[in-house]
Amino acid sequence: MSDRKADEQLSYEQARAELAQVVERLETGGTSLEESLALWERGERLAAACQRSLDGARARIDAARSATDA
Repeated sequence: MSDRKADEQLSYEQARAELAQVVERLETGGTSLEESLALWERGERLAAACQRSLDGARARIDAARSATDA
């Protein structure tokens, strides 16, 4: 399974919680450059997954509003 597919399986709350852990590890330091880069890349994928969830929620809200306005 690709990383993106795996990320799409996460709920918004799961992705946000893991992203917070990644940020905490990066802020704490003590990791090698390679590990820091891997964490940053993971954080980028998690942030994108969160954004997709939020965009989907916004689209559902907009659709519901349009349906009630009609």
